[in-house]
Amino acid sequence: MAQHGKKYKTALANIDREALYSVTEAVDLAKGLANANFDETVELAVRLGVDPRKADQIVRGTISLPSGTGRTVRVAAFAAGEAADDARAAGADVVGADDLVARVKEGFLDFDIAIATPDLMGQVGTLGRVLGPRGLMPNPKTGTVTTDVARAVTEFKGGRVEYRTDKVGNIHIRVGKVSFTREQLVANVHAVIEELFRAKPASAKGRYLLSVALSTTMGPGIKIDPARARQVDEELLAASA
Repeated sequence: MAQHGKKYKTALANIDREALYSVTEAVDLAKGLANANFDETVELAVRLGVDPRKADQIVRGTISLPSGTGRTVRVAAFAAGEAADDARAAGADVVGADDLVARVKEGFLDFDIAIATPDLMGQVGTLGRVLGPRGLMPNPKTGTVTTDVARAVTEFKGGRVEYRTDKVGNIHIRVGKVSFTREQLVANVHAVIEELFRAKPASAKGRYLLSVALSTTMGPGIKIDPARARQVDEELLAASA
């Protein structure tokens, strides 16, 4: 069992573990309780009422967060010719075709997102055992297999993130940094919630949003009321204006 430090325990003591907060209240708590000596990441954890063992109930995709993620994303582009030039111009950190495939086979994994043009997926597919377990395999459903490499690179560098349910229906996604304003974090959280409802499988039955929690890198989880997760707390937002 993980041993938590004094700061974590102090933060935990300031949270009602049984309470269900609004999105704005949860953001305020997360920001107010963050006390690490670095800019902590803020993460949203959502449990969905789906059965990921069924292919038609896997929830996955990408979303461009309105406030960005506050994180520097390293992008690798598997592309050749003009597409490779476009990827470099758009800011890709590493670009290549056969040579990049060979580097990855040799252990190079210094990137967070992998994008590929369709014509190179035959070669990139041979990296399945390396990229797959790390969630780095390009996929058309997440916009990482595309002919418009420049656009994909720009979007992922600018705050577009991937999401996917794990084996029990959980989704974890970064929604910013503690240094973000309340409005920026609230906007990102609401964007994620709305995106998950947009991606709701037609075959999913019963309650869809089972639980929602917000946490910082070093802080405890703060429960958000699923019934209010899509509501914009106008009064609290106005009070901060």
